[in-house]
Amino acid sequence: MLNSPLTSCKSFLFDQLLANWAKYGIDQDLGFSYESMNHDWSRKQVGRVRLLTQCRQLYTFSHAVSMSNNEEWRAKLSPLFNFIVEHYFQDERWIFSLNDDLSVKDTQSDAYALAFVLLSFSHYYTITKDQRALDLMKKTHLFLMTHMQAASGGFYEAFPVDPAQLRRQNPHMHLLEGYIAAYKATQDDIYKEQVSVLLTLALEHFYDKKTKTLREFFTLDWQTHPETGHQVEPGHHFEWVWLLFQANKILPNSDYTELAQHLWRTASRYGLANNGGIYNQIDGNDYHPLDKEKRIWPITEYLKAITVMPIGKEEKELRLTEALNFLQDHYFIENGRWNEYLDADNQPKDFPLPGTSSYHIFLGLAEVIRWQQSHSNFTL
Repeated sequence: MLNSPLTSCKSFLFDQLLANWAKYGIDQDLGFSYESMNHDWSRKQVGRVRLLTQCRQLYTFSHAVSMSNNEEWRAKLSPLFNFIVEHYFQDERWIFSLNDDLSVKDTQSDAYALAFVLLSFSHYYTITKDQRALDLMKKTHLFLMTHMQAASGGFYEAFPVDPAQLRRQNPHMHLLEGYIAAYKATQDDIYKEQVSVLLTLALEHFYDKKTKTLREFFTLDWQTHPETGHQVEPGHHFEWVWLLFQANKILPNSDYTELAQHLWRTASRYGLANNGGIYNQIDGNDYHPLDKEKRIWPITEYLKAITVMPIGKEEKELRLTEALNFLQDHYFIENGRWNEYLDADNQPKDFPLPGTSSYHIFLGLAEVIRWQQSHSNFTL
């Protein structure tokens, strides 16, 4: 049941999406990834080239090389890493973005982007053993701790710090992902300690026990934001489910797996649309959908969550099969392209191919492949 759609999706990912991004989406001379592509695989200039996009592409191709040992993709890694370091690491910290002509655009250091420095450099180091990656990971961590820690817990959104800024769970979720990867790559306890700190933050502030929802937006002192605090994203529930089980392998604690199961039950009950796919947003107080449109990334996070949830194998295979078929029917397009957005009726919206989305597509499918191979003799 699962083998056929998974084989098709794997072919789409490796033979089409990644192959075409490597051919058309990576600058052949300078080695950096374009921010966005048109559906004819021509570059779409959007006025910025973000550190985040470069790091997500470095992560994706580094992890893909570990699965496929594709020498053409391996050859992309060092030029991309070098570009990141040469253009974004300035005055001992990471800047946010460049202009299309590669001049400096935004010099803020963004916590969300720094999370992907940790994630991508961890995977890049695992493939290349480039010591520079470890050194820069340590500098990134120390910068976060020295300049971006908030007295009320967690990290500020950006440096220079605006003390009145909105607080979000999302950068912290990705920092957890980055620190988990950093610890796996190095076994350095400084990263393990931050995994523990971020998990405590989630339990104490992000999770609303009454409604069993993960909240997104907060005031400076972690009170639910009065205007946006009710907004909940099922995709982030699923993303946390997967991360909590990853973290539990490093720091076994039933509090983490219990939280994961609460988030799973809420998101799988209220976040799945009757006509398929995952809502972008629901109301955390009454669970009704606030945004019935469906970006691609929530369903790829749903895939990841299914693989780690302690549910029966038959239920896993059914859920995975239905989700993979939905991806193929509504999101994936021939020649490695995809629909970034669907409306509430599952009709695709006109939108280019963001350079950040292949990270979600790749990791979602990679986790299904990993689960399938570890639970059967089937080899894709």
